[in-house]
Amino acid sequence: MQVNLKTVKIFKINNRKGYGCICRNHLTEGKTIYEAYLRMKKALKRNGYILKDLTAKDTDRLLQSL
Repeated sequence: MQVNLKTVKIFKINNRKGYGCICRNHLTEGKTIYEAYLRMKKALKRNGYILKDLTAKDTDRLLQSL
């Protein structure tokens, strides 16, 4: 099942180095936005969901402030 990119939330983690990513009750962390996104893609794949392939430059626009 394809997952919409609008459901993926990437944010800067306070009091830590790195970024977090939330989608479909999954939480992943990474040193960069792209690493957090790739880890989310892997976590969703384990449950049968598919995330679109993006480059590191494309993932920067997914960053949100919380």
